[in-house]
Amino acid sequence: MRIDTTFPRQITEDPDFGITMSDGVRLSARVWMPVDAEADPVPVILEHLPYRKRDGTIQRDQFSHPWMAGHGYCIIRTDQRGTGESEGLSEDEYSAQELADACEIIAWAAGQPWCNGNVGMQGISWGGFNSLQVAALRPPALKAIITICSSADRFADDIHTHGGCQLVENWGWASQMLSYNSRPPDPSLVGDDWQGIWRKRLDHEPWLWSTWMRHQTRDDYWKHGSVCEDYSTIEAAVLTIGGWHDGYRNTPAALVENLSAPVKAIIGPWNHKYPHYAGPKPAIGFLQEAKRWWDRWLKGENTSVENDPDMRLYLMDSMKPKRWYDERPGKWIAESEWPSQNISDHMMHLTPEGLSTTKGFCGLTVFSSQDCGAASGEFFPFAFSDELPDEQSGDDAKSICFDGAPVESETDIVGAPRMSLRLSADRPNALVAVRLCDLRPDGTSALITYGLFNLTHHTSHEHPEALVPGEIVNCEFLLDQIAYRLPAGHRLRVAISTSYWPFVWPSPEQAAVTIHDGRIAIPLRQSSDTKDEWAFEEPAGAPHWRTETLRESSYSRTTRTDATTGMVTTFINSDGGEVRDLEHGLISGSRVEERFTIHPDDPLCALASATWEQTGGREGAMWRTKVETAMWCEVDQFVSRAKLTAWCEDELFFEKSFDDTVPRNCV
Repeated sequence: MRIDTTFPRQITEDPDFGITMSDGVRLSARVWMPVDAEADPVPVILEHLPYRKRDGTIQRDQFSHPWMAGHGYCIIRTDQRGTGESEGLSEDEYSAQELADACEIIAWAAGQPWCNGNVGMQGISWGGFNSLQVAALRPPALKAIITICSSADRFADDIHTHGGCQLVENWGWASQMLSYNSRPPDPSLVGDDWQGIWRKRLDHEPWLWSTWMRHQTRDDYWKHGSVCEDYSTIEAAVLTIGGWHDGYRNTPAALVENLSAPVKAIIGPWNHKYPHYAGPKPAIGFLQEAKRWWDRWLKGENTSVENDPDMRLYLMDSMKPKRWYDERPGKWIAESEWPSQNISDHMMHLTPEGLSTTKGFCGLTVFSSQDCGAASGEFFPFAFSDELPDEQSGDDAKSICFDGAPVESETDIVGAPRMSLRLSADRPNALVAVRLCDLRPDGTSALITYGLFNLTHHTSHEHPEALVPGEIVNCEFLLDQIAYRLPAGHRLRVAISTSYWPFVWPSPEQAAVTIHDGRIAIPLRQSSDTKDEWAFEEPAGAPHWRTETLRESSYSRTTRTDATTGMVTTFINSDGGEVRDLEHGLISGSRVEERFTIHPDDPLCALASATWEQTGGREGAMWRTKVETAMWCEVDQFVSRAKLTAWCEDELFFEKSFDDTVPRNCV
């Protein structure tokens, strides 16, 4: 990354800028703006998050927000209610109060003498979600957003469910948020009552698993905040960005296809990070792209962003699969319109002989061991190592596989493959995991993309029904979006399993699923010349966050089988390290240990457990929190246990336990 130290406009920063809501609650914001903004007003860009500006998102904020402010913008990075140094209490993700606060901040900012009246909103993940959701509320001053690694459909494309299947990450995210929200405010900003504020937050802190698990179907809870319910509500210009190694890679195509507002998309080879420092490389000059977007829609400058291609996509080359790549070979391609007339479906049928262009009766049964899925990787990789899908042969052996013939020439798969199945199950509840793989001449199997489907949802995600054993049902669903070049001589494989652990919570009984007929429509892009390629500027940013390392970061993931019991356990240890901020002195650290255990023959042995630890503070105000959670299942219910413990200066400060059971609803 190129580090810029001088900018067109000199900036000033306020680490604790107070914005008081109409109900009297003070939200704390970190604000960067040009020093002469009152004389020469600038647009505002809001990022509204619960992740703590003081020690949570500070690393990326530091090299991003001053850069943009120096180019003539006011950046407001707010802590949401009950997080960081903001007053109030945190309730749930994307609450009506959260969105109302954002709208109120936007209206307030637009009326300030240093603002030109135009506001943008941006964010990744949570901030990408609420940018879309706030845009759908149409606050008058909001003219444009940039949404990164986000979702237009909270039920279909979030960390809770996928294809009606219950993601294990639903429990994982609840555990993480319980830990994140256990941290106190910085005493240097909120004063001597920091312990009182902290205790009030801890007393109120919810175990969000209990909320989320009570909504196992696509009900009104998930429709709230799902902009796909009515795309026409969004009138602000939308730049949507995603990554092929992230869990949220379907949103850019959905927004470009459905929005009537100005919209453009960029999808790179990245994980769950901003694209100017994400991996695998190549990263891009995101700040320069963002500046073009903001300059056009917030300043009225002619930057021609409206003439950019609808979709700019990184077409990934085939690589031998492994848990991490520093760089992913490929090239940037551009589609001027989406859906593209340059892409057409290639239909392949599932037959006993493999993938065929000719329809034939399938009649094959799949009955997977419960540990199928060990090579799945993380839902959204964070740590830059060992989190991507591994070599797939082990999972392929526990699936039913349909292989195609070697392709005769380079084949570009661009879009979302569509799976159609006519099948029956011998149990009232069953799921299928479908993986599209690249069978390479070196003998390895590389994951291209995947899709999940809970068969009890074959008629409706809102009103699922138990299967009638032996009765044939039809289901059709999309695999995740992808852009992947299959070289000549490689073969495609469709691998179908009835389990996918530890990615998906297993069905209550092992089910045998018979595939009577099946086909997959694979979106193929015509070969193009260099005029369809694209190039971005190299990444740039402001000087990085200055810290002293107190504990190094590390990550490991291993899977072991107990020779005596046959239990299969995946161990994940992710230590974010601990650092001291060299500007304001605050210490912050985080680490987690997770275990996922199952027996290959018994889905009711499935157990997920985690221990999270947060550390931090400053002299005379050091603190530590521990969150211990577990989730398991019975035939007719899910069970969870969580415990939150906090210490201040090594003395016990707070304890709270959460125990809950929730009936299974066709899951």
